[in-house]
Amino acid sequence: MLSKTLDKFVCSIRQQANLPARIRLWSGEEFNLGDYAEPKIVITLCGPMALPHLISPTLDSLGTAYIKGHIDVQGRLADVIDFSYALSHVAQAKSREASFLGRTMRGLLRHSRKSDKRAVQYHYDVSNDFYRLWLDPSMLYSCAYFENGDESLSAAQDKKLDHILNKIKLRSAHTLLDIGCGWGALAIRAAQNYGARVTGITLSQNQCDFARERVRTLGLESLVSIELKDYRDVFGQFDCITSVGMFEHVGRANLTSYFAKISSLLTRNGLCLNHGITLTDTEREETGLGAGKFIGSYVFPDGELPHIGMVLQEMQNGGLESIDVENLRRHYAHTLQRWSANYEQNARAIRQIVDEEQFRIWRVYLAGCSYAFEHDHVAIYQVLCHKAGCSGETLDWNRRYMYPLPRRAALPSP
Repeated sequence: MLSKTLDKFVCSIRQQANLPARIRLWSGEEFNLGDYAEPKIVITLCGPMALPHLISPTLDSLGTAYIKGHIDVQGRLADVIDFSYALSHVAQAKSREASFLGRTMRGLLRHSRKSDKRAVQYHYDVSNDFYRLWLDPSMLYSCAYFENGDESLSAAQDKKLDHILNKIKLRSAHTLLDIGCGWGALAIRAAQNYGARVTGITLSQNQCDFARERVRTLGLESLVSIELKDYRDVFGQFDCITSVGMFEHVGRANLTSYFAKISSLLTRNGLCLNHGITLTDTEREETGLGAGKFIGSYVFPDGELPHIGMVLQEMQNGGLESIDVENLRRHYAHTLQRWSANYEQNARAIRQIVDEEQFRIWRVYLAGCSYAFEHDHVAIYQVLCHKAGCSGETLDWNRRYMYPLPRRAALPSP
């Protein structure tokens, strides 16, 4: 009975695709999903519990089977991700992929202060040592900026910070609010290199403690304040505002109020840069292949992604005018490739920090996200904005100021 079921499944797959994969049962029996002498990957079903995940495959069901230990895989991680997408597409040919990270919105009340804090801490408070093993030394957990494409991860992350701070025209004595400040890298660079007075906020206790200690060690307490605070509870006026990798937690229904809050915090001629992930499909809010469900369950609780069109519309509704939009999709695909490679290289050390299930969750997540950005399932945009209604005289004639020439060393005196 089992062999007949799998024969039918394999036959159905082979009629629609030629996948370089082999299925191996716990009994040792094998089935090829394509005409290949040697498959690129081998999927071992560890027991009967694996069958439902395979027979009705989605990215969610395949990912869940892997992290729960129902299946094991042999082969390059990139080939495993390629196979998972291909198998899910074949199995759900009538479904249209909308995003890798999207999740269906379930009402306005989901994004309360309490639920947002719980979701952020679930993701970011794994442990600082865990993130340190695969991020760059500055602990930047957002898309790097590969100006030339051959920079090290650390250099590209520094360039990302400068790219952002140049876009908002940060100057000495400016006040800067960094919403979702992470482990403090942007706040510290803004103070050290630009002389700004910075307030960084986060909902992660681990990030807050780490950033505060880094600020103290560098002697920047007079310029940088790190606070454990929700953006809705911030008041005052700031010359500049940055939000990097944070608005994915806001919720689509709350975007107008989120941008309105930012507008209320900006000085009249202030600038804000919002850096965040977006959908690339204009019609759907959830993936037809189940990746959003997997990530919502295991990685980013309550995460929601809008299309860039929605972002710009809600930004205007919130009282902000977008004045520059830049797509960094290629940069994030490359960033995730670097993170995934670091993760694989440090797998043994990571397994000493987290259990096997959590190890597998993040392994699939990083590699899968890289695939999603590479193949246009999701994108990431930097949107520069200021208060709506400002005079046209406040707008620049060109974008050259965003790309300052490298500083030249002073010539020696004759």
